[in-house]
Amino acid sequence: MGTAVAILVSTMATAQTVTDDSGNQVEIHPPAQHIADAWFAHHSLLMTLGAGDRIVATVNHPADRPWMFKVQPSLHQALQAHGKTFASEALVARHVDAVFVPANDPDAESYRLAGIPVLAMNFDNFESMKRSLITTAQVVGTPQAASRAQTYNRYLDSQIAAIQAKTAGLKQAQRPRVLHIQSLHPLKVDGRNTLIDTWIKLAGGRNVADSINGNMQPISPEEVIRWNPDVIIIGAGAGTLADSDYKALFASVKAVQQHQVLQNPSGVFPWDRYGTEVALQIQWAAKQLHPALFPQLDMVKATQDFYQKFYDYSLSAKDAQRILQALPPE
Repeated sequence: MGTAVAILVSTMATAQTVTDDSGNQVEIHPPAQHIADAWFAHHSLLMTLGAGDRIVATVNHPADRPWMFKVQPSLHQALQAHGKTFASEALVARHVDAVFVPANDPDAESYRLAGIPVLAMNFDNFESMKRSLITTAQVVGTPQAASRAQTYNRYLDSQIAAIQAKTAGLKQAQRPRVLHIQSLHPLKVDGRNTLIDTWIKLAGGRNVADSINGNMQPISPEEVIRWNPDVIIIGAGAGTLADSDYKALFASVKAVQQHQVLQNPSGVFPWDRYGTEVALQIQWAAKQLHPALFPQLDMVKATQDFYQKFYDYSLSAKDAQRILQALPPE
């Protein structure tokens, strides 16, 4: 064994302290070979780092995330939680080295008591997501993961810069008023201080729900009529407005009258929410809101390139189209 390799191996074997997104100092022994992931969105970060095959316990299911399981077939062998909770003994039996949980997960303490390092993850804008990816890469503990985190963060920054260069100069009147509906039954929308609000503004829109704070906030249908958005974007999995109770009620809304009710794309994870595909979401949203500003942007190709680069997956043009239409694999 060469000296450099020996140093690398001994460094990897030693304990490291990582600060999670909630500010906890967590002692880990990278590389983490067996990972439990209790945050639905966080799987896409592990997959982006080339570590999707290390997930041995998941809260996701093929019925809800068909593309995730198609792109990362090893998830079929993982322990699938009923709900959001793993039995600690089941994680111990699977030799779990680290468990990622969403911030304020009530189950975190039971995992800690079982002696498993727990990382509480949370991000609500681009900067905190980039930091989250770096932290995740530290836990994965491979040179590939560290390199992938840097590559992804550079890609995201370059997309943000390219979009900002074209949307930053738009006057208020040129920015369509956008409503992002996360759920139709019950009716819930995304307000300010969210990743959704961030990408709406970056893409050259105004969030009509910015008087409301946070994700997935319940509202009345009357509120939608009062806001009268120019564009309505319906989250993947929420169904369609045409099949909802609000079809007739929202008939007077500008977005409905001008055929500007859009279904949000969904791939490994819904693009509009908290995964790495937000780098595709910002491109899609910018093209939808300001097609004249982005004539060269080919979303099918952008999606194929992204999947190849960050998920090591060759996506056909037809599959990319299905993802853009929020359709499952054929």
